[in-house]
Amino acid sequence: MAGKLTMTDLLKPEDIKKSLEFFAGETFDPKKFFDLVGMTAMSAESVKQVFQVLDVDGSGFIEEEELKYVLQGFSKEGRELTDAETKAFLIAADKDGDGKIGIDEFETLVHE
Repeated sequence: MAGKLTMTDLLKPEDIKKSLEFFAGETFDPKKFFDLVGMTAMSAESVKQVFQVLDVDGSGFIEEEELKYVLQGFSKEGRELTDAETKAFLIAADKDGDGKIGIDEFETLVHE
């Protein structure tokens, strides 16, 4: 049986590094990050695989607590999001207003 996919199974390590470096000193913008890291060009299915890697607790959602560490889901070098960045990301993605990001909401945010 195959193990859990890692981010580098899905995205190029150099794209991850470049994207994280871009936002090291910049306010995090999820749409720009997804574009830089190569996710905007991915199929919906592949984006959903990225979501599954980021869904650390396997709940089927990325909750606000997980969202703070989303960049670390791409690479351990990733920084934590600030509270303001976390809230802005949640507001942008949480279309149904339940306070967490579902897999379809995540895919919609990447491709809208």
